[in-house]
Amino acid sequence: MQIILNGNVMLFDTAPTISELLQRTGNAGRRVAVEVNRTIIPRSEHGTRCVADGDSVEIVTALGGG
Repeated sequence: MQIILNGNVMLFDTAPTISELLQRTGNAGRRVAVEVNRTIIPRSEHGTRCVADGDSVEIVTALGGG
């Protein structure tokens, strides 16, 4: 299966959950917002929501400062 992650094509053998995707990209445990096909996915759904073939996923990291 193939998804577009932050504009880059990624290939997977099986559909990962958003939590697995965050783990694979080094974003697990970080404050991030995740959007799948232009819909924000609540953190409470990251462990159960799987991405599907052809999905467009954006992971945005929260930055602090002023």
